[in-house]
This record gives sequence, C-alpha cells and structure tokens, in this order.
Amino acid sequence: MRKKLIALAITGLMAVCLLGYAGLGVAGDDGSPGTVDDPLVTKSFVENYMQKVLAEFKPAGGGSLAWSVAELKPGDNFIGKSGTEFILRAGSAIIVDPSGGGVPDLTAGTNVPAGGPVAKNHLFSLPRDDGRGIQAQTDCVIMYRGF
Repeated sequence: MRKKLIALAITGLMAVCLLGYAGLGVAGDDGSPGTVDDPLVTKSFVENYMQKVLAEFKPAGGGSLAWSVAELKPGDNFIGKSGTEFILRAGSAIIVDPSGGGVPDLTAGTNVPAGGPVAKNHLFSLPRDDGRGIQAQTDCVIMYRGF
C-alpha cells in the first residue's frame, strides 16, 4: 500500500513538472517584442519602409496630398470631387449642394446644408463627386487638396 502511494505521488509530481515545462514553451511565444512573431526593427528600416509606402500612395480621385491655394471672385464656384478637403481663409462663401446632403464641417462636427455659410478656418470635406462645393459671396481665398 505504501509503495502504491509513493508511486502515485511520484507520478503526480512528474505530471505537474511536465505540464509546467510545456507551459513555459507556450508562455515564451506570446508575441512579445523581440520574438519571432514580433521582431524588433531599426529606425532606419521603418523610415525607409514609410518612404516607399508614401512614394507609392495615390490618393482617391488622382488628387494631391499637398495643399493648393485658389482665389475666387464673387459668384465663382469651387466644386470638388469625392474626398476633396478645403478651408476658407478669407472672404465669405456659401455651400453649394445640389444633392441636398450637405457638406461636413469637420472642425465643428456639423453638416452644413446648401446655402449655409462656410466658416473661416474650418476644415470641410466633400463626401461625394456630385457637384458639392462652395460659391464665393465676396473675394475669397481657399486652401484645398484632393481636387
């Protein structure tokens, strides 16, 4: 009886040791930085990679990531394509929107309907290529990108 109890205790201890050892192998593969799943990289690698990605990036609609400046006379329309962003820097303008969906004012977090005033120094984004834009009421200067 005593031999059976000792054999059972040794078997149980060995099982615990094996499970513990197997657990260490799994714990080492948790995707921590520096492991095979998440290797450490150098700053120059990341910079070179990002330069390549940005060189190959083409914005939707064939526009540009750089800001451009336009001057509008009273009555002039600025109609952009989907994804065009603009900022009114000087003058006054109203929203042009034949679809009736309005133009998002990203700075204020609101939607400006057709005929609504364009706030100066606010970022606006045209959601669709459906004739939305602005109409100058006075001499205006706008910055835009993605046209």
